[in-house]
Amino acid sequence: MGKNIIIIGGGLGGLMTGAFLAKEKYTVTVLEKNHIIGGGLQCFHRYGTVFETGMHILGGFMPGNNLHKICTYLGIIDKLHIRHTDADCMDSVTFGVNGKTYSLPRGREAFESYLAQCFPDQAEGIHRYMDALWALSEEVDLFYLRPDGESMLREHSEEFLMPADDFIGKYIANPVLAELLAYMNPMYAGVAGHTPAFVHALINVLYINGSSMFVDGSQQMADALAEVITSAGGAVHAGEPVVEIAVDDHMVRQVLTKIGKTYVGDLYISDIHPCTLLDLLPEKAFLRSYRNRLQEIPNSYSSFSVYIKFKKDAHQPFVNHPCYFQEEHGHVWHLYEYEEASFPRGFMYLTTPVTNQGPWADRMTVNCPMPFSAVAQWAKTTLGHRTTEYEAWKERMLQCVLAKLERLRPGICADIDFCFASSPLTIRDYYGTKAGALYGYSRDCKNMMLSQLPIATKVRNLLLTGQNINLHGICGVPLTAIETVESIVGIGNVVRKINEAYDKRKDI
Repeated sequence: MGKNIIIIGGGLGGLMTGAFLAKEKYTVTVLEKNHIIGGGLQCFHRYGTVFETGMHILGGFMPGNNLHKICTYLGIIDKLHIRHTDADCMDSVTFGVNGKTYSLPRGREAFESYLAQCFPDQAEGIHRYMDALWALSEEVDLFYLRPDGESMLREHSEEFLMPADDFIGKYIANPVLAELLAYMNPMYAGVAGHTPAFVHALINVLYINGSSMFVDGSQQMADALAEVITSAGGAVHAGEPVVEIAVDDHMVRQVLTKIGKTYVGDLYISDIHPCTLLDLLPEKAFLRSYRNRLQEIPNSYSSFSVYIKFKKDAHQPFVNHPCYFQEEHGHVWHLYEYEEASFPRGFMYLTTPVTNQGPWADRMTVNCPMPFSAVAQWAKTTLGHRTTEYEAWKERMLQCVLAKLERLRPGICADIDFCFASSPLTIRDYYGTKAGALYGYSRDCKNMMLSQLPIATKVRNLLLTGQNINLHGICGVPLTAIETVESIVGIGNVVRKINEAYDKRKDI
């Protein structure tokens, strides 16, 4: 194929895929519908304060881990201002029913030792669980940046596709501990009986090995990836949504954007939700059975988020790790279920760091799992054109979140300068994801063939990338980008170069 590539969508998947291709000497053009690139990386300003839209907690950025290696290869690791969470408490988990807080330390040995101290009668089960957790992660070669020409659906261990809740229950008899071990559910939209154990394992291993946060926001990573593309002669166009993809004889011939520009490439890569992609393609581009399949795959749940700016003279402590809250026991796999009277059943909140971060927090973000059904009655509205009923509902939900936050941190509401919220509708309209799915398609161990999409499509020069293909998040999307690029340049080529670049840097 030729060297000109058009990427539809400038989220993490599109930018990471484009950056890898730029390193391979391809000329890349990225077309992003929003006026700010980055997707979940993008930041926005409200009254002079920067808030992140999605990428709050990072895994894999500790030296020697996969994202650290990837960003070293791309030449951006030294451009990213990253702060690692506390070694003695990378995450805290609080149960409202008894006020008990668990402070979980970084690293496998420390993590296991702490839990064994908290649940001494479960020590043997905890050890076996941790062994099994790491063994599952080892089954995914790409997670460790080992060349792997086989798909995620190759032959795996019996536990690989076991429901994650059953996987935990296999080793842990104590229901409170089993619930505690599932506290990262909001990081991968876990659903009991459906989320595969390998997803649970990869996310937990990633973050137990060490988590981090962006200082001054995640936009810096989007901008750094864009610079890799543009410095190699490519282009990144924000505020230029694709409105039509012309297909003839099973080949994309060109794409048309909303401002009337036409782009022609040799290869085209979609980083947008597959259902959104369908709307841009002629109906005959894909077989009806494939189109139906894309529409039928269940989507992950969404989120209701609250953004808080503290007063300048407030003394709300800066906490150097995420804090998870759950109202009561027995709901860790059901936090996304919605009833207004009990909302929110749980959430994750964090004080995001700024340059020269001192002891006091400047801002806070609270993320509450929420299904799209909570806002379905306003599904036909668009940004800037919501109803007064919707705005009233959103304000009620905001106050519900603040009330529970006040219980956790008494006096916090008096220290708020301003705050506002976003809902699953916001996520749907900004990200262009069906039903505001926070992590794209849901991975279902009961039907992995349905929920795992191949990179190649029946349109011969159209490929897929992004969180809907294999894995989601700050780690999964770059790994999927590697697979997309290696489908062009050859299996194992990008992984080999990543490892060579990292080994060379270590030798300097």
